[in-house]
Amino acid sequence: MEPRLQAADLGFFAALAMAGSLSAAAREMRITTAAVSKRLSQMETRLGVPLVNRTTRRMSLTVEGETLLRHARSILAEMADLEEQLGASRSTPSGLLRVNATLGFGRSHIGPLISRFAQQYPQVDVQLQLSVDPPSLSDDAFDVCIRFGPPPDARVIARKIASNQRLLCASPAYIARHGEPKTTADLARHNFISIRQGDEAYGVIKLTRGRTGKTETLKTRGNLTTNDGGIAVQWALDGHGILMRAEWDIREHLAQGQLVQLLVQCHTPDADIYAVYPAQHKSAARVRAFVDFVAEAFRPARP
Repeated sequence: MEPRLQAADLGFFAALAMAGSLSAAAREMRITTAAVSKRLSQMETRLGVPLVNRTTRRMSLTVEGETLLRHARSILAEMADLEEQLGASRSTPSGLLRVNATLGFGRSHIGPLISRFAQQYPQVDVQLQLSVDPPSLSDDAFDVCIRFGPPPDARVIARKIASNQRLLCASPAYIARHGEPKTTADLARHNFISIRQGDEAYGVIKLTRGRTGKTETLKTRGNLTTNDGGIAVQWALDGHGILMRAEWDIREHLAQGQLVQLLVQCHTPDADIYAVYPAQHKSAARVRAFVDFVAEAFRPARP
């Protein structure tokens, strides 16, 4: 009698859920959309429950589908770790590595790093997904997440790979028109470019004079808001207002004089860059190799 759930079903369903649609999954698997739909239907028939709610434009998982996905990801991760432990004598990392990073940082830094990593470790299959907000660290959808700030969940391992801080900046053209703020009180009369991302308070910044001084919480105002950091930086370059942005994102613009750092005597909360991964993946050679590779790439240049 054919088993209702087969080992190959787990990988197929996890890939389908990651893709987000039947057509996207078909492109990922290099088969037709009809073939993906047929295989999904066969799984649902064998299991006797619907796994996916289908519409013309998108799909969503049913309660049963969410349960299957959670267990499938856990089993697949354990199988990959088991395979590496059984082949521990092999020094070459291999297997599937699922990486998540934020949109701007992932596009400009992590993507190019993965290109070099893949050249050095061709036996590792890397899947990179970029997202506006950090994903949940509890659903085991990724092996490594590159994120800003330490994670709130103590059940995961967080390795700091680079120091980073947010800076206030504006273009020389904006400063010429509106003047340069000299104190935090001066900020009240300036236009701010706001970024809505994650759970951070919108339109609110925190500034500390020196490293140990009093921290002020300031409400900002402005006529431009976006959830994309790259667009916000471009608006600042165009002279629309003051922007608070991560140092890694504006370093070159500051060096070239396209942006000017403001209130250099003040500091914002650190936004250090971390590689975060579940504790159960710490022994996986592919995870260790990737985290070490990223950490080395961000290591400050020695004089």
